[in-house]
Amino acid sequence: MNRTVSPDAPNSLPRRRMLTGSASALAAAGLAGWSSGALAQTAAAAAPKPLPAYVDWKNAKALIVHSNNTMETKRSAYGTSVITPSDQLYVRNNLPPPNPSILDDRDAWTVAIEGVKNPRTLTVGELKGMGLETTAMVLQCSGNGRGYFPSKPSGTLWTVGAAGCVVWSGVPVRAVVEALGGVAAGNPYMTGTGGEVLPEGLDPKSIMVERSVPTAAMEDALLAWELNGEPIPLAHGGPLRLIVPGFTGVNSVKYIKRLAFTPKESDAKIMASSYRLTPPGEKAGPDKPSIQDMSVKSWINSPLPEDGTLKAGKALIEGIAFGGITAVKSVEVSIDGGKNWKPARFIGPDLGKYAWRQFVAEVELPAGTHTLASRATDVKGLIQPEARVENVRGYNNTSWSDHAITVTVA
Repeated sequence: MNRTVSPDAPNSLPRRRMLTGSASALAAAGLAGWSSGALAQTAAAAAPKPLPAYVDWKNAKALIVHSNNTMETKRSAYGTSVITPSDQLYVRNNLPPPNPSILDDRDAWTVAIEGVKNPRTLTVGELKGMGLETTAMVLQCSGNGRGYFPSKPSGTLWTVGAAGCVVWSGVPVRAVVEALGGVAAGNPYMTGTGGEVLPEGLDPKSIMVERSVPTAAMEDALLAWELNGEPIPLAHGGPLRLIVPGFTGVNSVKYIKRLAFTPKESDAKIMASSYRLTPPGEKAGPDKPSIQDMSVKSWINSPLPEDGTLKAGKALIEGIAFGGITAVKSVEVSIDGGKNWKPARFIGPDLGKYAWRQFVAEVELPAGTHTLASRATDVKGLIQPEARVENVRGYNNTSWSDHAITVTVA
């Protein structure tokens, strides 16, 4: 059946096929304990929604469409390679994407650099002459794992599928800042503002995408124009996106129009009260911790409950692990819900501290029901916790127990 291809579809078919063949994708039905989130996601998978037009180039079989702005990669779509193909990568947009016409002349897109000694507005074309780096990193929504919270927080009930490991190319922010004379004194924050079109009649601060992170984050940050070897699609922030490795996805601002070094954090709602780690029963606000850097995390992608009854005997447990702001050091697996652990080994290339690692462990599975879990440790010795941190919006779920799965063996 013929279909119209979105104007922001990746335009290098051979490279796209290469990436698709050399990698795998993300996640969805985290069936551990059949939480409300897992049940909701299973229902969504049973009655799939069509892909919105702006992402009709994606692999529909690998995704669960929650809404026009939220699409999750199925857990079963992960493979045993490191890089997540763009056509299987999750989608999360706080606002509808801009008109695709912004991609007609990518090099003409402009970004204002402020809070430096020599402020200037630069085009993408000019940025391309100022430096180039490529970074592999985990891109993960702050709410990944929300579906496991028994409190049923508002927002998309992601399980594991709002994450992927991708490669960004662009100019280092530090190179741009250096070319403009350095950061002006008294500016401890780096604030990015997105270029989405804001609805009329609303206070811009209530709806705009504007996030602040510590200025120190610019050392590894990029102003990126390429994703997995191709121009960044509209769905993922093209033509230009601020990339902040080690931080949750909301901090990597799409359609970046302003990058400012500021004395205070943004007072936009998305910064001041949204994306805050607010304990149950309390009110979100700037006094609560901001959702910024990620922590150590892992989960299993094979075998899965939907694989049916497994044959007793030797089995391979496969999954992914990452350290967030730092590198992951090791992973353990359990076949009895965390009572006993055995080491897993990493497979595939190490693409740097911000990327995830694939792991595998050979285990003996006797007949019966088994709860399979993984637990990662980062290079600083931080161990992935058993319990989630309860919070109003279901952010930052790194619980190994929540991400465990149950399989039947005969």
